[in-house]
Amino acid sequence: MEDKKVLIVDDQNGIRILLMEVFSSEGYNTFQAPNGKVALEIVNNDKPDLVLLDMKIPGMDGLEILKHIKEIDPGIKVIMMTAYGELDMIKEATDLGALMHFTKPFDIDEMRVAVNMQLRNGTANKCS
Repeated sequence: MEDKKVLIVDDQNGIRILLMEVFSSEGYNTFQAPNGKVALEIVNNDKPDLVLLDMKIPGMDGLEILKHIKEIDPGIKVIMMTAYGELDMIKEATDLGALMHFTKPFDIDEMRVAVNMQLRNGTANKCS
């Protein structure tokens, strides 16, 4: 089985480290980005299978990053993370193709189950 790639995009270093540890221990190749510019470079160069994307990031916000990810590769799965209950932004993210969202502080086990479901049950149709 090919290694699945998970990209974690959050401006909070502690959250990136926590999620990288969790998903590395699940056997995924993990990448991290503190902002949209770095995230989009990783999407272009490494083609992650799934992106955990924070909604509120200084500079380019989560919705803008989501739009760019879907332009680069509509097949990349995206799960949003937000510390706010902005229903309009969450709805817009879903309209743009996000699969689901987690509100911080999230239950790490729920997130692990959601990511495993997305990556282990879905077959990746990647062309290398």
